[in-house]
Amino acid sequence: MSWIPRAAAAAVAVAFFTVVVGTAGAGPDSQGSGCIAHHPSYIEDVFEVGYAAGCSGHDEPELDPVSNAPGSARDLTWTVVLGSDGLFPVAATGPTFWFGGTVTDPNSLFGQAFYELQFYPDGIVTNCNPNGAFVLKFAPNTYTACSPVWSIHQTGQKGVYHEPAAFNAMLTDGASRSPLVMHAGDTVTVHAYTIAAKDGFHLTVTDRTTGHSGTIILNSPTDGPLMPAFSAQKIGNALGWGLVNDTPNSFVWEIGHTSPFSSPKSQFCLPGQAICDSYNGPSWLGTSPLQIKGVTFGDGSQPTKWAVVSDYGGKAEINQYCGAANYGNPYCIYPWYTRGTTGFHYGVDFPGTIQNYSQADQFAQTLDCGGPFGPNSTYCDTVLSP
Repeated sequence: MSWIPRAAAAAVAVAFFTVVVGTAGAGPDSQGSGCIAHHPSYIEDVFEVGYAAGCSGHDEPELDPVSNAPGSARDLTWTVVLGSDGLFPVAATGPTFWFGGTVTDPNSLFGQAFYELQFYPDGIVTNCNPNGAFVLKFAPNTYTACSPVWSIHQTGQKGVYHEPAAFNAMLTDGASRSPLVMHAGDTVTVHAYTIAAKDGFHLTVTDRTTGHSGTIILNSPTDGPLMPAFSAQKIGNALGWGLVNDTPNSFVWEIGHTSPFSSPKSQFCLPGQAICDSYNGPSWLGTSPLQIKGVTFGDGSQPTKWAVVSDYGGKAEINQYCGAANYGNPYCIYPWYTRGTTGFHYGVDFPGTIQNYSQADQFAQTLDCGGPFGPNSTYCDTVLSP
């Protein structure tokens, strides 16, 4: 499905309410696919972006490690433990989570593009298509990855743009052509860094549990080396055509889409729809969560603080489609970030939660920050309390 303006999405939501397709207990298809693009800003008659055919984008709540250290946005390593299927598959709550950031692109709006190292739960990648799409084979409790980089181009019609992928590649196991296959419970590092050759941002993923690793270099055949756009990992060094005032690099769980292995596959969906496990508390509690252990920058330092932001207003989205009085009902919660005994998690209050940062209220609900499109055009980052 292509991009849908917020007003039109309300009509789509009404149409989908008649569909009742559960993920738990349903036999997953052996093949999955999708194309999940980056959610751009939208200003009617000024900046309207359409996704490429077959691609969609929607809801991208993010976790931002913050640092003012020079070079911190150009060399950082995430450490995570991959989550596990339970009563619900991890893929039910969203087709992908990703580690991403703003990179330079001379052919894109503001000279910026956005990379997403997309991890696909419960699937083994068989193809990472040039348009940014992925094709998967169902394999429970496994993870593989592609790295689409999204750009913004003019269409020739005033105020109308489109969002092609400037780059996409499979994360392979070493120098092989086979995907790097990771498994639930594995400890994995994601290292984003540059080298002296300036040949593009390097993304090296290492599975510490198995010792296998792979590297992707973001070097587009049409746009050239895609380098990090900022030096410091501080709030305000944000993607110009995005909807949030955030840091250059972030972790995001892509919600608001169905699983690649459900019916419909990788479908754009909204709160209140029974196909949309992203907004259903039991669907998250039916998994063992991803554990984000931390981030280390190239100089050995750690984030000075952490922040969160949603590009759809967090709880405001639930109130829009479910009604404020129905918040908390089935398929009517907005998942949130927590800190637990094993690190940061995304979803709900899992066992071991120490701090939930006021749950969904942690996300700004109104456009109170500025950007290239003027004041009150982006959602502000919320700095989390210790």
